[in-house]
This record gives sequence, C-alpha cells and structure tokens, in this order.
Amino acid sequence: QVQLVESGGGLVQPGGSLRLSCAASRSIFRPNVMGWYRQAPGKERELVAEMSDGGTTNYADSVKGRFSISRNTVKNTVYLQMNSLRLEDTAVYYCNVRSIYHSRASGFWGQGTQVTVSS
Repeated sequence: QVQLVESGGGLVQPGGSLRLSCAASRSIFRPNVMGWYRQAPGKERELVAEMSDGGTTNYADSVKGRFSISRNTVKNTVYLQMNSLRLEDTAVYYCNVRSIYHSRASGFWGQGTQVTVSS
C-alpha cells in the first residue's frame, strides 16, 4: 500500500495561484506515473495533469499554459502549480500514483484537497 497525502488547497480569487503538494508514504514502485485529478460537484473525476518518473507530462486541454506539474522522485512527491485560476477550476483535487503499465485512474489515491476559486 502507498499512502498519498495532499496539501495546499484553499480559497483563492480568480486569476490567483495555488500550489498543491502530494507526498507518498514510502518509495514508489517503478516505472510509475504520478498525477492530479479533480472532481467538481455533479461531474466525473477528470485528469488534470500527470508526469511519469521519466519526465513525460500530459495535461488536460483546459489547464494547458496555466498549470504546471513537477516531481521530486527522490522524495516521492509531486506538485501542481496552478496559475491564472478560474471559477471552473473549483473542485476537489486528488493525487494519484499508478504503474506506467496500468490504465489511468488505477493505482493509489490521496484523500483529496479542496480548491475553491471565488471572488
């Protein structure tokens, strides 16, 4: 089992920034992909961004140019820098880690952190 603990969520005004962090409780199997998903009320959980331990990234079209994912593979952490936040970015954000050989949304999940964008 891998436990993931997220932090960094909160309330921010439109156009503001937040940085989410996610730390794994132990060393992670390799090769792997760490990523961020989000779920807004009444909507399905969707991929926001992911990054393999080899450095390959993938972003949802809605966040390209605004969000940036990064990792520290030694510390087993993943970060999500969110800039130019919009009202529609409001959601619970979940950290995920999976084997690179398994499908998206498999693997282990964090408990989620709330991001609210509001004026």
